[in-house]
Amino acid sequence: MTTFEFGVIVFTSFFSIINPLGVMPVFMSLTSDMSQQRKTKTAIKAVLISLLTLILFVVTGQLIFKLFSISVDSLRIVGGVIFFMMGYDMLQAKLVRVKMDDPEEMKNYASDIAITPLAIPMICGPGAITNAIVLWEDASSFEMKAVLIAGILAVLIIMLIVLIGSGKIVKFLGETGNKVMMRIMGLIVMVIAVEFFFAGLGPLISRMLE
Repeated sequence: MTTFEFGVIVFTSFFSIINPLGVMPVFMSLTSDMSQQRKTKTAIKAVLISLLTLILFVVTGQLIFKLFSISVDSLRIVGGVIFFMMGYDMLQAKLVRVKMDDPEEMKNYASDIAITPLAIPMICGPGAITNAIVLWEDASSFEMKAVLIAGILAVLIIMLIVLIGSGKIVKFLGETGNKVMMRIMGLIVMVIAVEFFFAGLGPLISRMLE
């Protein structure tokens, strides 16, 4: 696999799994009573926390494997299952919406909304974390590892732009456009899930037959 091909896989997989258009409705729901300045600060904080979390798991991935005696192939299989479930929900255009009726409760919740649920688990969820660890293991050179970090950063920058401009984007795409985009990204995630699953299953079966 060339560095360019690896970069394409990194970008498309993270973009589909993190799914900026899927997070956007949740962000708009949670920040509906906030000023634009507060929304921007919340979006920046959520993206920064997500970036730091993903980098942490990328760097400590090997340590986690050794500590819990986990193999990369096992993680690929689990990741494939997780991705498939996520992709199926996206294919059905299911969006998670948070509703809070109490204004005071909403005000108190807003101070930490950037951490939970926006950064974790909406942006940086199990799928994104698994993808980061597996792709780091697949990166066979320094250039590929640099491409992985750059790809994560690029997707999160797009996420930040989408969240800040969420109001205009929703008006432009409309409800039908959002659902179409959700289904397309869901299909991509499901294809990635099948590839991950069998990439992990093959080596495990080979070891069992030895």
